[in-house]
Amino acid sequence: MIINICTKSKVTYSIQPKKRNINDYINKGLVVINKVRGPTSHELASFIKKILNINKVGHSGSLDPKVTGVQPIMLSKATKAVQILRLSGKEYICFLKLHHIVPENNIKKVISDFEGIIYQTPPVKSAVKRKLRKKKIYYINILEMNKKNILLKIGCEAGTYIRKLCHDIGLALGVGAHMQELVRSKVGPFEYKHCVTIQKLSDAYDYWIKNGDDSKLREVIIPMEEAFKYIPKIIIKETSIPSISNGFPLKRPGIISIDKNIKNNDIVCLFSNNGEIISLAKSMMNTKEISNIKKGIVAKQISVFINQINK
Repeated sequence: MIINICTKSKVTYSIQPKKRNINDYINKGLVVINKVRGPTSHELASFIKKILNINKVGHSGSLDPKVTGVQPIMLSKATKAVQILRLSGKEYICFLKLHHIVPENNIKKVISDFEGIIYQTPPVKSAVKRKLRKKKIYYINILEMNKKNILLKIGCEAGTYIRKLCHDIGLALGVGAHMQELVRSKVGPFEYKHCVTIQKLSDAYDYWIKNGDDSKLREVIIPMEEAFKYIPKIIIKETSIPSISNGFPLKRPGIISIDKNIKNNDIVCLFSNNGEIISLAKSMMNTKEISNIKKGIVAKQISVFINQINK
């Protein structure tokens, strides 16, 4: 990280995420649910809206009713971050069923051939237009193999259809195959260790309402800043926050520090020195260019998370 020395301001417009009052903590938070078989992702989001008595929620990408696993749900103002999670990489544990027995060496060879760029046409029952799409498979690891039964760990680009991937592997092997069961094990920075059940969330909310103690609720709800863990960051001065809150672009004098390897037109997060996300923005230049200038527009706002500040 490149650090730029600047004079500290006595004015404070931001707050450390974990120090927000409980209402702001909920409205700028997310909950990672361990989805069970049965409900759709949309139904799950609706349950959470009712439990927390809020008007707006958003999920990070649909899971079929029969699919289980990691399902981040963004709450209220944090729904502005939904698109970042929807576009982030996913990981699945998949039970692939071959229709006939195939030599293990053949299976290993064919499966390894599916790593990298693949082409898919979405299935008939899908929410997107059925046209050929290019997707990236980051890795396919064989966890277990027993005759026609294969357990896989798959890391892939958002929007990859695992059911279709299983079908295509079967075609490549010449015997046919289908997806027997699927669990989503990771979405962006979130994995099973972050998951809670719907019941635990409901109990924590009821405990707060009945006892005035929000500690359990703070354990199950995560500040929305965690969703931006892998997005390049620019730390800005407190004195720059009012103009950013009003949608003005970020100028070079307003920067405290920047991440390495930011490229022109990258999506970047503007954070306060307190660790609070102020906005998402598009960089107008790369890290080296930013560090070599003293003035000029560095990034333009896409989505502002902090309330408008009128000085």
